[in-house]
Amino acid sequence: MKQYIEMLDLVRNHGDDKSDRTGTGTRSIFGLQARYNLSEGFPAVTTKKLYMRSIIHELLWFLSGSGNIKYLVDNDVSIWNEWPYKHYLTSNGNPVPNSDSDEWRHGMANFIEKIKTDNEFAKKWGELGPVYGVQWRHWPDGKGGEIDQIKRAIDTIKTNPDSRRNIVSAWNVAEIEEMAKAGLPPCHTLFQFNVRGDYLDLQLYQRSADMFLGVPFNIASYALLLCMVAQVTGKKPGHFVHSLGDAHIYSNHFTQVDEQLSREPFALPTLWLNPNVTAIDEFTFSDIRLENYQSHGALKAPIAV
Repeated sequence: MKQYIEMLDLVRNHGDDKSDRTGTGTRSIFGLQARYNLSEGFPAVTTKKLYMRSIIHELLWFLSGSGNIKYLVDNDVSIWNEWPYKHYLTSNGNPVPNSDSDEWRHGMANFIEKIKTDNEFAKKWGELGPVYGVQWRHWPDGKGGEIDQIKRAIDTIKTNPDSRRNIVSAWNVAEIEEMAKAGLPPCHTLFQFNVRGDYLDLQLYQRSADMFLGVPFNIASYALLLCMVAQVTGKKPGHFVHSLGDAHIYSNHFTQVDEQLSREPFALPTLWLNPNVTAIDEFTFSDIRLENYQSHGALKAPIAV
């Protein structure tokens, strides 16, 4: 993960200090790119613990086409909890506590428990709107129907491998405001597949990149997606190319970033996928496993919402 560490160091030591939507403040560089060759190992960050379990469940949730966090909550994945909880508070006229406070943590724990146990509550307040999975699998075609972009991308790899138009987009301009109500407009906005003989590449464009908390998840998630799509199309995973717009570190993450940069990386792990899976929608959690993963300890930091 040399490429990620180099970008993290570049932003930390050479970025520009900026204000941001959350009021936290960031240090930022606009326009970075990294290339990960998956034949060298799976690009999982080793300088802090990466929670691959959450990444797998999140990607399966995206691929299911859902925009409701109920599946994630039922599987004890908390990475999307903050935004619907904040929406719940503001929609009911309640003050929003600091996200690092005991009041916030206690209130959110009660909110998530209700998502888990009350289906009607979950249906209303667990809904993030037409976010990633909805756009990937149910993009409105403007004619009363919808487009399954994932299915179309897989079909294109199989039938027209030299296409330069094999793009999946989450950035639906007409629905950005709906996405922003209880979640966020897509940070990882679009990705493109490229076939090179027996190899399949994927390039992601990410408009906004939280270098400490978010980007390690994004790298692993899209590398995993590349491997899954490669398997069901009869290809080998090639390169994951990660293009970043605003690459930033939040000002309250500097201490953790400095600790991470002081650590020596371990060797990259390998990814195991059940070889019997031949269709993208057949993958389950038990069909995906990260092997020989060794990392330094976890580094926690507050999420800016």
